[in-house]
Parts: sequence; C-alpha cells; structure tokens
Amino acid sequence: SPINPGNMSETARVLSSDAFQGRAPGTEGETKTVAYLIERFTDLGLEPGGRNGSWTDPVTLTHSQVTDVRALNVRQGETVIDMEQARDIEISSANPRETITVRDAPVVFVGFGVSAPERNWDDFGDIDLHGKVALFLVNDPDFGVAEDDPVNGVFGGRRMTYYGRWAYKFEEAARRGAVAALVIHETKAAGYGWNVASSSPGENYAVTGKGAAAAHVDLQGWLQEDMAKQWVASAGYDLDALRTAARKRDFKAFALGDLRFNADLSLSVETSESQNVIGKITGTKHPDETIMLSAHWDAYGIGAPDAEGRVVRPGANDDALGIAGIMEIARTLKAGPPPERTVVFAAWTGEESGLLGSEAYAQDPIYPLEKTVANFTLDILQTAGPARDVIQVGEGQSDLEERMAAAAAKQGRTVSPEGLPENGLFYRADHFSLARRGVPVLLIMGIAGGSDLVDGGREAGD
Repeated sequence: SPINPGNMSETARVLSSDAFQGRAPGTEGETKTVAYLIERFTDLGLEPGGRNGSWTDPVTLTHSQVTDVRALNVRQGETVIDMEQARDIEISSANPRETITVRDAPVVFVGFGVSAPERNWDDFGDIDLHGKVALFLVNDPDFGVAEDDPVNGVFGGRRMTYYGRWAYKFEEAARRGAVAALVIHETKAAGYGWNVASSSPGENYAVTGKGAAAAHVDLQGWLQEDMAKQWVASAGYDLDALRTAARKRDFKAFALGDLRFNADLSLSVETSESQNVIGKITGTKHPDETIMLSAHWDAYGIGAPDAEGRVVRPGANDDALGIAGIMEIARTLKAGPPPERTVVFAAWTGEESGLLGSEAYAQDPIYPLEKTVANFTLDILQTAGPARDVIQVGEGQSDLEERMAAAAAKQGRTVSPEGLPENGLFYRADHFSLARRGVPVLLIMGIAGGSDLVDGGREAGD
C-alpha cells in the first residue's frame, strides 16, 4: 500500500501537541512520548526490539549547568582580561563535577586542530597539550579560500569535513590531554551566529555509556571573535595573520606568548535515565542482518513564551515528522511480504543534546554493527510538496549513494547536492553515531537544500 501523507500528518500533529510538553528527555513529556511510541509500534504489528523482549533501551544522561562563575579570565604578564559567560565566552563541562578550577593554564593556538595523516596534514607537531588550553579555529583549513590557494580542495572545498566540526576539535583536545578546548566563533564558518552558540550558556549533556566512551576535556566551548582578538593581541599576535598562517600545510601549534587561562566554576550536576524506543520486524532469510530506520523523538520541551505566548516548543518538523515517516514505512512493510533481513525501527532520545541516544546505542549496540547493513535516518522531512529530486547530504560518505540515485531514478527523480555543505549537516544527525563506526548510512533531510518542486521549481524550493 502506498505511503499515506495523511497518516504522517496525524502522527506529527499528535506528537507536537501541548499534551507532550515539547518531548524533553527526563520529563513528563518523555513519559507520554515513550508510551505513545510503544502503543503505535504495537498497533503497527512490530515486535519489541530492545533487550530481553522490551520496547525500550535505557540511556543514562548527565546534565550539567554552570551555576556560579567565581573567576574567568586570561592573564598576560600584568594584563588581566576578564570574561563574562554568554557575552565573551560560552563554556561548559561534559565531566560530571560540581567544581572545576583551572589555574594559570598556558594557551596554545592549534590552528584548525587537524590531525589528518590521510591528507598529509598535522597541526599539532610535537606540542604537548597536557594541562593546557587548546584554542581552535572553526571549520576546515580550506573553508572560504580562493580557488588558486594551494590548500583549496584538500578538505573538500566548500563542503565541511568532520575535522571542521567543534565535536571533533573537542575530542582531539581530550585525546591529547588538554584541560580545556575553545573554538573561536565566526558566524560564516560556524554556520550560525553568536546568539546560537551562546543560547544555552554553561549547559552540557553527556551520555554515560557502557561501551568505550570518549574522554572529555574539563571545559569546552566557544570564544567570541572579538574576545579572541583581545587574547591574541595581548600575546603580541594578530588573529587574521594567525588564520592565514593556519591555512598552510607547514603550520604547527604554538603557545600564545605567556597567556594563562583561569577559571573557577561551580556546576549543578544531575543524572537522569531516558529511553530509546525500538521495534522490529524479524527477517525471514537473514534475521541476523539488520536494516535500521531511525528518527529522534526528543524536542526542546518547555521554554520562555514566544511572540504568541506559547511555552511548549513542539518540534513538529524536528523531528515528529521523522517519527511519522518511520511509522508509515513500518505500516507499508507490514502490509507487504515479510522482509528477508530484520528491519529495526529506532526512535532515539537526546538528539538535540548532541546525538546522545544514538551514540549510547552505538557504544553498546543491540544488533551487531558489523551486521547492520544500512541505517536510514529521517530528520526534518520536506513539507513543501512533491519534488523532482531528492537531496544528497554528505556526498561521498556512503556507498548507499548509488542505490539512492537508482531508487530516485525509478521514481523519475534526480539527486541534488545539499545547498549548504559548509554547515556540515552530515555530522549533525543521528546516523553519524553509526556512520563513524562504519555502518553504511543515508540521511533523509528535507531542509538540506532547495528542492526542485513540481509546483514552482527550484525557486519555490529555496
């Protein structure tokens, strides 16, 4: 039976209604959401897909919030530059400690902070980052360079690689023993303004995994660009000149004069348990091989009143639509012949806090990742009407791309590249937790570029 958009509209309408309170993890909204998902999965005829016949798989989340800033500054000799949270810096911790103190930590400018042997690129050289603050530029070394620049295309040109993401930079700093990692904010290179980077000052969510979870730096965040210029100038350098130097292959990280970073912070730390909800259809021929369809159920909960006085942040597009999509696919699969491979339907928690539900699953998978032949993630579907194309997010990242093009061709459609590849959308949805462990993936996302609409073409799509 064909996909029924009416069914999807109804699912999205229910999940984004006030009764679900914005679907924030660890709230009454989660309790209602999980119950609704289990009810729907049951009605669709799915089997429980969790461990030991359960519908849910627990995810332990640690939520920390900076509550008191007793000291936050850098010193260069006699010069002290004080900083204000959210105005000059956005700093938080993924380590569950109630007090974090950093005293006179040297600041190291690491350029773009890339360690990429496959591209013959290493920004770190012989420097030891233990106990130091790593200061990064955002995006990749070839972002925004001229066409004739020698570095152009080394990192995919306009399209961001994972090396450009703040998540990679924080991970690399932690691997090298840094006590703190800060990324200098630039609106164009980050893909969003300072208002977004500083929107939840001092707040951090982390997953407490059963698998090999990565280490974290004690403090991480964004440094506002004008404040970064002050840091660099106090050490006798110019930020624009450093940016130019960091784009050269022979750049190596170095200490910024005798610049020393100080922080003395109090944090509130709470641990909560959230749930991934998982259903399945067991395969007839290869039940041990898995195809996974997934979307995230969480949204932003209750917040300050908007212009119309509404406090529930409903998350209809992001991502009640994705949940509606996997449910409609489940319905059509159940209506047809049983699949040869096991099909798993995963509704993840904690995506908006940093892909936490999918990351927790990937650290401790229920279905072996080496036998997971594909993950299809639906996150924000296109709502503007039928299109002549499908958008490809993260070109060159998955060998499912050729199959996607073939499937589109069967529908008389083409594949279009994403519209803003510099924003790194491929690294910002749940499929990435699986992709980074080698699972073939496709991200189905309707807002990754202007679709070529049947009614109005590319202009209407934009």
